[in-house]
Amino acid sequence: MPGNGLWRTKSIEQSIADTDEPGTKLRRNLSAWDLTVFGVAVVIGAGIFTLTARTAGDFAGPSVSLAFVFAAIACALAALCYAEFASTVPVAGSAYTFSYATFGEFMAWIIGWDLILELAVGAAAVSKGWSAYLETVLSYIFGKGTKTTFELGPIPVDWGALLVVLVLATLLAVGTKLSSRFSMVITGIKVAVVLFVIVLGIFYIKGSNYTPFIPDAQPAGESASTGVDQSLFSLIAGGGSSAFGVFGLLAAASLVFFAFIGFDIVATTAEETRNPQKAVPRGIFGSLAIVTVLYVAVSLVVVGMVNYKELATTAGDGGKKTLASAFAANGVDWAANIISVGALAGLTTVVMVLMLGQIRIIFAMSRDGLMPRGLAKTGPTGTPMRATIVVGGLVAVAATFFPADKLEEMVNVGTLFAFVLVSAGVLVLRKTRPDLPRAFRVPWVPVIPILAIVACLWLMLNLTVLTWLRFLAWMALGVVIYFAYSRRRSLLGKQNKGEVPTSVSD
Repeated sequence: MPGNGLWRTKSIEQSIADTDEPGTKLRRNLSAWDLTVFGVAVVIGAGIFTLTARTAGDFAGPSVSLAFVFAAIACALAALCYAEFASTVPVAGSAYTFSYATFGEFMAWIIGWDLILELAVGAAAVSKGWSAYLETVLSYIFGKGTKTTFELGPIPVDWGALLVVLVLATLLAVGTKLSSRFSMVITGIKVAVVLFVIVLGIFYIKGSNYTPFIPDAQPAGESASTGVDQSLFSLIAGGGSSAFGVFGLLAAASLVFFAFIGFDIVATTAEETRNPQKAVPRGIFGSLAIVTVLYVAVSLVVVGMVNYKELATTAGDGGKKTLASAFAANGVDWAANIISVGALAGLTTVVMVLMLGQIRIIFAMSRDGLMPRGLAKTGPTGTPMRATIVVGGLVAVAATFFPADKLEEMVNVGTLFAFVLVSAGVLVLRKTRPDLPRAFRVPWVPVIPILAIVACLWLMLNLTVLTWLRFLAWMALGVVIYFAYSRRRSLLGKQNKGEVPTSVSD
């Protein structure tokens, strides 16, 4: 166990050995197909159903499809690095576990704390979108005016988001394989809805709606993004706004990146997978390829159906446009109804798989003692029951009381930071442990990892200044918690001192 203090590393051999520890052992019952389903289940949803239309209307215009391509390239580069790590270290925890083996305990804690931002906050953000579509569906049944929110004094309460989080947390506690089967059924429904959108929408495309493909930049003003609300790159480069134009396209790529988060969750389930060395890379690449094609196709159809200006967020009705808005604008209300029902089903699996990933991160950190060890205890169903309850509670609070748009951008910066560290970790592990058997190897090292780092940093620069300030505040809080609690309770630290670790039952 080389290293001391902040930079002590946990060997890969020890990480793998810990997977057989009594009381914290997960069941290996997932296949490559299960992982692909999980990947598609979590990735298809937020981007198509809640981001595509309003990103086109507010930031990129018709070039939103190009924004998806830029985001997909960054994800593909990072996916190669994730695949190598996951096939080499088939242990729950994903980027957290990888960082522990390469950069040491402090960076592992930082990335674990960062993944809480990505997954738990992501689940809360998508729960808000689920609630919005539930409101639409309920309005078909009970008439307009049906709401999934109410005011509790000055505090808005989203009972729809609370409902979906509690139901899915219960399902995850019952078992991972059951969650996979449920996800498979719902994913089939939403992929069918996406294909329906593409096929039907083609008949309503007007070529004139694609011009100008990249609209002129919007002058700084009341409706433009300026100050802390503009992208960091725009501020550094002296741009006055990140609405439309080149800055708008770059900001849109960083925003729609939210639509791709989740493929890395496939890596968090490596410990529960049969033959993870082959299944995990297949699950990662299979899911990413499927969703990229669908995203680009849908975005081209949506901006071809209506002028991008009609998709802009309007202050008058408080409305943020969705995929259904494009069909409603063409008088195809029945199609809009089908899309709303499909979106409701689709976002369900997104919330579920994001929560699954978060639970596995908490599980891994708790098993290492960086969080309370009791959270790593597995129940009769082979799932970490206590961690599931904690994550379900945290997501429920965030989803019930916080606005969705602020949550989404926070998720993006956290995810990109994780991608940067994983990509850098491949370079480090190739140098420090060239002897390790690698079922999958990133080609053209060091070029691919470096390109992944550059692409992710580039997208991070195009997030808003305010998002960066919140991210730095979140990470500062994580540093305080590490030194106040986790460093002293680290299982690796205790083993280095010859101390006997406490039982996970404590």
